[in-house]
Formats: sequence, C-alpha cells, structure tokens
Amino acid sequence: MSSMFTECNYFSEKSSELQTHTAHSIKKYECSECDYICTRASRFKEHMRVHTGEKPFKCSDCDYSCKRSDDLKKHMGKHSDEKQFKCRECDYSCKRVYYLKIHMRLHTGEKPYKCCVCDYCCADPALMKRHIKEHTGEKPYKCCECDYICTRICRFKEHMRIHTGEKPFKCSDCDYSFTRAGDLKRHMVTHSGVKPYKCNVCDYSTSRKESLKTHTDTHSDEKPYKCSICYYSCKAARSFKTHMRRHADKKP
Repeated sequence: MSSMFTECNYFSEKSSELQTHTAHSIKKYECSECDYICTRASRFKEHMRVHTGEKPFKCSDCDYSCKRSDDLKKHMGKHSDEKQFKCRECDYSCKRVYYLKIHMRLHTGEKPYKCCVCDYCCADPALMKRHIKEHTGEKPYKCCECDYICTRICRFKEHMRIHTGEKPFKCSDCDYSFTRAGDLKRHMVTHSGVKPYKCNVCDYSTSRKESLKTHTDTHSDEKPYKCSICYYSCKAARSFKTHMRRHADKKP
C-alpha cells in the first residue's frame, strides 16, 4: 500500500520507508538549558518560559499571571460563580473537572491512594498527603507569634487570625463574625430555629451538639470534673472553672 508524507511531496510504496523519511524530516526543537526536546514550536515556546520566567497570560480581574493559556482559563473559573461540571448521581457541582472526578469516587467507592505505612486509603491525593504527615510527624507551618505548629495550611491560617483579630466569616442576619467557617455554620442554625439535637430522656432539644452533651450530663449522677485541691466535684465544665477561680482568689 502506498503512503505519502503530508508535510512534503514525498511518496513511498513502503510504510517503513515513509517512517524513516518522516523521522528525518520532522523538525526537532531542542532546549539549550535542559534535555527537553519536542517537535512543535508552540510547545517549545511554552517550555522556554520555564527558564525565562515569562508569564504572558494575565488575569483581567486580579494580579494572577501564568505561562500557559490553559492555566489562565482554569484560573478564570475562580472569578465565575458558574459550576459547569455536575454530578449525575447527586446535586454536587464544581468549576473544574478534576474536582468532579474526585467527587465521583464517593459514589463508586474507589480509593486509589493507599498509604505505604498503614491500611489507610482514600479517594483524594490531598487527603493522602495530609495523612502521610501523621506518620512523619512533619509540621511545616510554624507561627512566628507563638509556639503553634501544624500540618495543614488551612489550620495555620485559622490560627493566625487569633493574632490578627481578623474575622472574615460574617453572619448575614446579625452583627456576629467569626474566624472559622465552621463556627459561622453553627451560628446560622440559631437563626433558622432548627434544633436537630434532641435529648433521649426528656423533651430538651438544641441547635448545638455541645449543648446537648452538657444537658445530658444533668441526667447522670457522674461528676467528671474533680478539684485537685479540695473534695469538690461537678458535672459541668463551667461550674468547675468558677470553683477553681475561688481557689485562685484565696492565694496570697
């Protein structure tokens, strides 16, 4: 069967001869800084930006810039509220196909990332990276204001707000604001009137899990808080703190 190389007028009856001709005819771009080689000028141009540091693709909404147009396209999704990738099993939607792929593993049960030290496995590589630090003891995030150290950047950011006083999570119904998103979420339940935590002994119900635990202790004779100075014991942490202040006030 005859074959023809589309880049020129070369024609051959044998595919092996065409392959040899093609290999010698295609231009190769070789990087003078490293071992990178490619056959496309556009790819070579992209690669050279690794060495030059050039970032020609700039975001029109913020200071972000990057080397590749595809990366800018992904970044622009952060400025948009559109979540075009939707789960066919539930109501989940997201801005990037990568996140949808990880989410789908919740439905399939797939956990491709396995710990080489223990039996832990998970669906998200970020979770595995976090888990590995539990074995290594690595805590790369260190506070410059106090002795606090941690393994996760999100926890570190939360901690730093203690020093800065920043409370970015604001309630839309009142003047409350919080340093953590979880605290705002718990607070919002107080506005909804929903009290999902119910006592199984009486009719008491509350919007907070911690409040239910405190209430449940009133039904028990157990007094877990014991004073190390006297014989006092009680059920509630708040009462115990009040008691301990009395000892502190008596000290000369």
